Amino acid sequence: MGSMDDILGVILGGGRGTRLYPLTQERSKPAVPMAGKYRLIDIPISNCINSGIYRIAVLTQFNSVSLHRHISRTYNFDAFHVGWVQIWAAEQTVENTNWYQGTADAVRKQLLEIRSTRMKYVLILAGDHLYRMDFAKMADFHMQNKADITVAVQPVAASDAGRFGILKRNPDGRIIDFVEKPTDPLVLKQVVSREDPLKPYLGSMGIYLFNVDVLTELLSNPSLDDFGAHVIPNSIKTHTVFGYDFDGFWEDIGTIRSFYETNLMLTEKNPPFNFFDQKFPIYTHPRFLPGSTIEDSILKDVLLAEGCCIEKATITHSVIGLRSQIRCNTIIADSVLMGNDYYEKPGSLEAVCGALEIGEGCEIRGAIIDKNARINKGVVIQPFPKGTNLDGDGWVVRDGIVVIPKSGVIKPGTRITP
Repeated sequence: MGSMDDILGVILGGGRGTRLYPLTQERSKPAVPMAGKYRLIDIPISNCINSGIYRIAVLTQFNSVSLHRHISRTYNFDAFHVGWVQIWAAEQTVENTNWYQGTADAVRKQLLEIRSTRMKYVLILAGDHLYRMDFAKMADFHMQNKADITVAVQPVAASDAGRFGILKRNPDGRIIDFVEKPTDPLVLKQVVSREDPLKPYLGSMGIYLFNVDVLTELLSNPSLDDFGAHVIPNSIKTHTVFGYDFDGFWEDIGTIRSFYETNLMLTEKNPPFNFFDQKFPIYTHPRFLPGSTIEDSILKDVLLAEGCCIEKATITHSVIGLRSQIRCNTIIADSVLMGNDYYEKPGSLEAVCGALEIGEGCEIRGAIIDKNARINKGVVIQPFPKGTNLDGDGWVVRDGIVVIPKSGVIKPGTRITP
């Protein structure tokens, strides 16, 4: 039997993140702020650390500067600890001048680094999922079954089957069929795994535990560029592949709608996922910010981060991120504010476009306001019908949600309404 010291965590930094645009206009998906003070990458790294996996590599390619900065500032083990969190960026070499062509190809191009760690197992993770998972239990399952590959799985509703890799297991848990994002009714009928009519399928969570020698062997085939579409479906024919059941909360933050709804879920009284867990905390960059000040305001169902100043405002069912400045007579509802990266000094040259704040007399509903946005006084933002996509002047609508990009400026009195 192995131990957690034998496992290397490899987190995939994601591609261009087009479904999360414009939140990914200047950053990669894992660097997108989450829950007022975290970034998406904090979730898989924290899960690894809490599970006893202390050697972690993050594979990056697109818009990776802010992600590199966050990781280098946040995850530093002391000199007496064997652990590390490293950035493995895409690079051109004499042997290969191409960038990453898919999830499996990204790992293939880092096999030399993986083998140099002398680990027995590699845990492949995505950088844009929200969940809390003890990988030690998955590792025990993998080793007890003497598996070559273990895939973490969850029940999936019929309406969601087209979003996942759907698999079928035999009674001992071994995967005997795997189809990536099936939509054909005949194919779906063949991969029904559960008697539950609400969730008749088992879906891959994009979490894979490989024996290193098996991973090396499979990736020697240059035509296998993606784990879900190529590697896993091919490996079940030649290797021992098991499905590990996970019954906790798990959400893929892959679209503007899922990002918006998942953030707002965290404001509820008893959300299915929360950050209040002393034994399994989610780590992030430590900041030295003052407590938030709230003057004569009404707040209901609000997730409020540090360093904010709120003056005579009404805020409901919203996330208010770090250093947010919200001025008087403003109403905010059903919105996600990511906050600011810094406090603005009086007389700043940037302030000619307006202060770094949500100005007086604004009404903001159903919106995502990215970091360092300047929303001038009297601005009105309202949600559009679900499914609406528009590009405006300094704003966009994605699936009905108004998004103000990072460092966006909205002029006084602007109305963004259906």
